[in-house]
Amino acid sequence: MSVEAREKRQPWILLSPALTAITLLLFIPLLFILVYSFWLRTATGADEVGFYLDNWREALTDAFYRDILLHTLRIAAITTLLCAVMGYPAAYFIARSKGNKPVLLLLLMLPFWISYIIRTMSWINILGVSGALNTFLLWIGIINEPMQMLYNEATVILGLVHFLLPFMVLNVFVSLDGIDETLEDAANSLGATRWQSFLQVTLPLSLPGLAAGGLLCFVLGAGTYITPLVLGGTSDAMFANLVFEAIITQLNWPLGSALSLMLLAVLGVLVMIYNRYLGMAQLMKGLG
Repeated sequence: MSVEAREKRQPWILLSPALTAITLLLFIPLLFILVYSFWLRTATGADEVGFYLDNWREALTDAFYRDILLHTLRIAAITTLLCAVMGYPAAYFIARSKGNKPVLLLLLMLPFWISYIIRTMSWINILGVSGALNTFLLWIGIINEPMQMLYNEATVILGLVHFLLPFMVLNVFVSLDGIDETLEDAANSLGATRWQSFLQVTLPLSLPGLAAGGLLCFVLGAGTYITPLVLGGTSDAMFANLVFEAIITQLNWPLGSALSLMLLAVLGVLVMIYNRYLGMAQLMKGLG
């Protein structure tokens, strides 16, 4: 074998473990889900093997699923917007810190050391009827009886922001940290105020990181089911909860498969739009 042929094969040899894992753990399960989506759940509870469009027809035409999907996308959009508003100043502060940047980054990473489920359930001890906040408000006399703060849309959004905010901060920080600070100094030397230099120099250069963080927060927020399950009420279910209900509770794998692929397709379109205009490189930087 020639040297040129070995050099061409070397990248594929190095990628083969990762490609094998992705194939076995992602593509093959997706293929099974796709096949399941065309099976039919019979009245006896058995799955009838075949090529039926009933599940897809129900998922695409039933107004119930459409409304839950729109509700899910709205909650994800609100969460992403709040993460951007809250995360950008924090990322800017960390990026412009001089001596304590490693400590601040360590503090930012601390939430990832605790289970997402535990972090979500901690809000019950804070906002519950006998939680810390109600206890404190009763103690100082602002309220006479405990308030019901849980199991509504606001607490679902609060839980999602709590979960996703570090992802936004990390992506924006990576973008801001790569901007040469002398660009702001140059703008100031040309007569721009600090606010003008931020709006016209720093903010435009950091938009790729903001967009990457927004995409990550939106996709993760739209695909979650733990937060609405723990912190939401009966009317706050998101689309992933429907998939969970269909597969785990009703044991209706064909319908659950169709619903999961429907959500995957919607989020996949958003990812492709992002990749078309901004590319995935910035997102990979934030995840790395």
